[in-house]
Amino acid sequence: MSSQTDFIPLQICVLTVSDSRTLDTDSSGDYLVASLTGAGHGIAERALLPDDRYAMRALVSKWIADPTVDGILVTGGTGFTGRDSTPEALLPLLDKEMPGFGELFRAVSVEEIGTSSLQSRAFAGLANATFVFALPGSTSACRTAWEKIVRHQLDARTKPCNLATIRPRLKEA
Repeated sequence: MSSQTDFIPLQICVLTVSDSRTLDTDSSGDYLVASLTGAGHGIAERALLPDDRYAMRALVSKWIADPTVDGILVTGGTGFTGRDSTPEALLPLLDKEMPGFGELFRAVSVEEIGTSSLQSRAFAGLANATFVFALPGSTSACRTAWEKIVRHQLDARTKPCNLATIRPRLKEA
């Protein structure tokens, strides 16, 4: 039996939502994949989709239904432009929202981008015992989210608590 101080590798999917990037030019997705694997996690799948709420919902629903997927990181589509629709696409899929993530992300972003942080609709939650994090599309925002929040919460060694160690209990009745 592993103790709470042992690292628990998770299987994570990475989705980039963009109308202008390709997998070859997706620096945000590249950063997240490198950060996840560098931390010891596995990449279950990586994809890039245009900002289409139904295509996003279909793919993320597939990943949520897969019992081998522990988490999903989505980058892009969290702003206010007419095409930004990640929150509208994915919030209905969540069983539980994690409001503290969006609040904390915007709070730490203030240090870097000032009041422009209010333009982020970053969010997180749980769906079928799968963590879902929706991050802005910029690589610097992904770096901020990873380094200040997500990396620590996906690491079972983070004290006093973290998401990695509670995952087995998420489906308790």
